[in-house]
Amino acid sequence: MKAVREYGLEGVRIQNVSDLAGISPGALYRYFDSKDQLIVECFTYVDQQAAEIFEDIKFNPITLLTDPVRTVKRLWLPYFRFWVAHPDETVFYHRFRDSTFFPKYHETRDTSYFSTFVGMVDTFKTMFPSLKRMNQDLLWLHILTCTVLYAKYVVEGVLPDTQETEDTVFQLLCTGLSGYMKPEKHKKVRKK
Repeated sequence: MKAVREYGLEGVRIQNVSDLAGISPGALYRYFDSKDQLIVECFTYVDQQAAEIFEDIKFNPITLLTDPVRTVKRLWLPYFRFWVAHPDETVFYHRFRDSTFFPKYHETRDTSYFSTFVGMVDTFKTMFPSLKRMNQDLLWLHILTCTVLYAKYVVEGVLPDTQETEDTVFQLLCTGLSGYMKPEKHKKVRKK
């Protein structure tokens, strides 16, 4: 992942990886048939780490009814913070998902390790049936891609690692620009 961050997904070579790992290229080939297999294994590893976040989150479906936005934020925030805390993984993951490798890999990948998250999503769809009317692939692609992209901007120093960044990214994910495009109430100015 460090090598991909440094050389890019297409530019990385087994030699780059072996240099960073402090082992010979031949040693890598004992475990991986090709650079492509190594890259796929790295992606799967990071994807599984991201899925584990949802295993540790306490999820109370009742709070969905009383405060759905806050409940979503409590689920989203550890996910966003995971990416910010793992710069090599974040850049690697973003580049892999944005590459020509991903569509072919995605067709056959096993995502059963996201079962806890899928259960949470099913609860949301049960409690808020209007979510079922949305294209689910587009909805989750938007949330995942934007979350990782903004985290990548934080780890690259484009955005600050602040509460304001977290709040703004979450607001944009939840309501887009419509959450910001409300006229402010103006104070009446008294004439003297």
